[in-house]
Amino acid sequence: MQIQLFGHEQEIDASAIDAEPAAIHEQVREYEAGARTAFDLEIEFPDDFTGDVMRAMSEIRPGETRTYGEVAADLETAPIAVGQACGRNPTPVIVPCHRIVGADSLTGYAGGLALKRRLLEHEGAAIPGDS
Repeated sequence: MQIQLFGHEQEIDASAIDAEPAAIHEQVREYEAGARTAFDLEIEFPDDFTGDVMRAMSEIRPGETRTYGEVAADLETAPIAVGQACGRNPTPVIVPCHRIVGADSLTGYAGGLALKRRLLEHEGAAIPGDS
């Protein structure tokens, strides 16, 4: 399903979320309006490494970021593996892969770096590489 967020379209796999599409859209609208900082939707995490990374993403609070290397260290894997799993996240924004950043730059995001930057700015997070 497509969601609209800050003038960008983002594809999410609604089958991984235990909620009606209308409820998903409503929570996205509330997030964009600043009335919601986190989603309270039940997510079905894959039973694999991607699911492990998604669980780690879910623990990063709004306004905070973690680097690919930090998440990799926690999961005893390589940063590139974390980045690849972020790219497979079926529910971006809702499971906040945008909160995982490079050590000194934003790097990669399925919705594009402009949307990743906008999401982090919306949440008040520091942007790596910005002075």
